[in-house]
Amino acid sequence: MYLYLKSLHIIFIVCWFAGLFYIVRLFVYYAEAQLKSEPEKNILSTQYRIMIDRLWSIITWPAAILAVCFGIAMFVYNPILFTQPWMHVKLFFVLLLLIYHMKCHQFVVQIKKGELNKTSSFFRLWNEGATIILFAVVFLAVLKNAVNWIYGVIGIIAFSFLLMMGYKFYKKIREQNKN
Repeated sequence: MYLYLKSLHIIFIVCWFAGLFYIVRLFVYYAEAQLKSEPEKNILSTQYRIMIDRLWSIITWPAAILAVCFGIAMFVYNPILFTQPWMHVKLFFVLLLLIYHMKCHQFVVQIKKGELNKTSSFFRLWNEGATIILFAVVFLAVLKNAVNWIYGVIGIIAFSFLLMMGYKFYKKIREQNKN
């Protein structure tokens, strides 16, 4: 039974992250649409609102709920997991993921109200948050070693630094191509 729960947990984690990665891309496109002139701005904004609402309501929220439910079911079926130090660290990153998810929910609500005031550049950087959390959780779940998480954190910080440098490089190239 445990392996079925674990399989379902992994499937819904994949769906959840797919939704989080795509929703933030839609935030980028929505923010960029706000800089267009009418009627293009209105047409794009309306379409992105529909896409954001459907993705968030039909895929991302249900996947998040099911991933958490199957994760809890794994603990119920195998409570020894709570005694594992690596699991404590993993649960910290899961908490960060839930906070990230709720912040994305706030952005969805702002878009629905037409009150989003973040830039596309902000959302390009914001998207890396889910990537960093994904790396941390996968490495912890696979390695199952709390001591190695120290190296993992150092690696995540280095990875984050590389992502930021890559973003700045990409932004510079985009600005040069506009001119």
